[in-house]
Amino acid sequence: MPTTPTPPENLTWQKATDDESAPEYIEVAFGADGNVYLRTNTEPDNVVVTTRVKWDAFVLGVKAGEFDHFVGL
Repeated sequence: MPTTPTPPENLTWQKATDDESAPEYIEVAFGADGNVYLRTNTEPDNVVVTTRVKWDAFVLGVKAGEFDHFVGL
């Protein structure tokens, strides 16, 4: 089973919302190692790691509406 990379300590986390009053939100950080790190502000020690290539494919899919069927779930 592959191991999950430990997030570097010097990551710059970006909120995935412009709403300053949002009680919960996702944060994303781009590592110098080529990985993309995701976490929620409520559980910052639980970090999901993916590659930049997979992240870019996900973003393109969101922009193309591939996940619109999840809206309202």
